Amino acid sequence: MICTMSFLRALLRTARMIRHAPQLSAGLPADDAVLLDAPDERLSPALVAAALGEYEPAAKLLATTRDAAEWENRDRYLGRLATFARHRDGWLTDWFDAAPHDPDALLVKAELAVRRAWESPTRAEQLRDVAPLITAAAESDPRDPVPWRLALDHARGTHAPHTVFEALWEQAVRRSSHHYGCHVAALQYLSAAWYGSHRECFDFAEQAAEDSLPNSLVQALPVRAAFALLSAGPGARTTSVLEERIDAAADLAIALSATYEPGDPWPAEVRNLLAYVLIVRGRWDEALEQFRLIGPHATSFPWSPVSDDPLGRFLDARDGVRLRVASGMPLRYRADHGGSRGHYA
Repeated sequence: MICTMSFLRALLRTARMIRHAPQLSAGLPADDAVLLDAPDERLSPALVAAALGEYEPAAKLLATTRDAAEWENRDRYLGRLATFARHRDGWLTDWFDAAPHDPDALLVKAELAVRRAWESPTRAEQLRDVAPLITAAAESDPRDPVPWRLALDHARGTHAPHTVFEALWEQAVRRSSHHYGCHVAALQYLSAAWYGSHRECFDFAEQAAEDSLPNSLVQALPVRAAFALLSAGPGARTTSVLEERIDAAADLAIALSATYEPGDPWPAEVRNLLAYVLIVRGRWDEALEQFRLIGPHATSFPWSPVSDDPLGRFLDARDGVRLRVASGMPLRYRADHGGSRGHYA
């Protein structure tokens, strides 16, 4: 009888998935319409020009963010330009040759050097060698917090003690007390994978989120702490308290996500991260809603740490969530609220 009932439940789940999965695709872009790390309308021309070997649009874009103190945009665009330059850096070489003291050229060069050093088997040694580049970028514009985010990443990779990291953190938040990138760098330093613990990571993230500005991405720090715990591997221990903190982090990120328009590229990474955490927690309906809000904007993080094919992993996760939701829906609906109750599987 037990085997028969188990088999029956499996059959009913399959029937539900077949019946309801198509309608749950509403609001989800087709697979071939989803792009990984798609640039926005400001960044796209700079990347196209860089592909042609021209640096001027990238220089203008970063100069605009610096002049307007758009530190969040500056950090995000910097990351994308450095990612491009890892494989095609001729345009950056030309830019630096033409303007070796340009604060923006110095910043891109420093970011690229740090990324390349992180990939080296002798990471700590290589990172120490690029320290002067970070210093030059920081000194070129004392207002800019982004070089200090680089300095925080550099400190983590060179095994800097807490006292050194705290001094760098003070310099970073003095320039922009709510800068998301600097907060992420501090969260990584405090993670169990580096020099802290899961509890320290949550403590920092929750306090920073509480102190943040309305609708700030800093409110997503707790869900990043949750990801760090959930992706720590089978050896990581969770407790009921930590699980409560994970769910509270997800709830806060859901509220943050709701303040942005569907398909907005700005919170796309946070929404991708939130969808991942909701999936791990088995919160299928809420995960499906985040995939609808994400629209066509898949992001490398958090899928690249768990897959060599982040876009494929995103699409598989989205399909899996859709089928999970479908399998939990009633097999048959009432025709109207005033009619017979019908039956539910």
